[in-house]
Amino acid sequence: MMSWRDRWQSRYGEAAWLFGREPNAYLRSLDIRLPRRGRALSLGEGEGRNAVWLAARGLAVTAVDFAPIALARVRALAAEGGLAVETIEADVARWQPPEAAFDIVTLIFLQLSSDERVPAHRAAMAALAPGGLLVLEAFARGERGACGPKSDDSRYDEAMLRADFAGLEILELLSGTVLLEEGAGHRGLARVVRLFARRG
Repeated sequence: MMSWRDRWQSRYGEAAWLFGREPNAYLRSLDIRLPRRGRALSLGEGEGRNAVWLAARGLAVTAVDFAPIALARVRALAAEGGLAVETIEADVARWQPPEAAFDIVTLIFLQLSSDERVPAHRAAMAALAPGGLLVLEAFARGERGACGPKSDDSRYDEAMLRADFAGLEILELLSGTVLLEEGAGHRGLARVVRLFARRG
């Protein structure tokens, strides 16, 4: 049976920029509310679109993913812009980031099963420095759209995120249907949940 890592290696190997080269729309919409200096951590980064956007803002970015093909593209995309992004090959469901070290942590469409989600979200929360910001967008439970997991086991809802990130100040928590245009992998109507939160 193929592991999740191998499945994603295969998906990324089929074509470059599965989710496009532009940053996630929700992350970009928060532009004026995000820092322009400090350290950023992107968990489940994929091919680099969000990490490179954060690096271009002036942040020192660490991108974590378990797919070596994706991380090679992170470095290539960063190099195109004359930027540097630290890459770490690791399973984000088990990897432990340094605590209180990052001014922003992003989890963009990092869809984890219930047994993986809670420890990964706790680690993300612990990685935030005081005043640090967390940005999350994920496919939501319930009504299906054109893309995203077929099972609710790796989809989220607002109640789950409130519980997972109970130690943070929630600045924004929204769910609804959006039109995704993020490469071939995310294209069409999708139900999503979005969280913007801050560590006190």
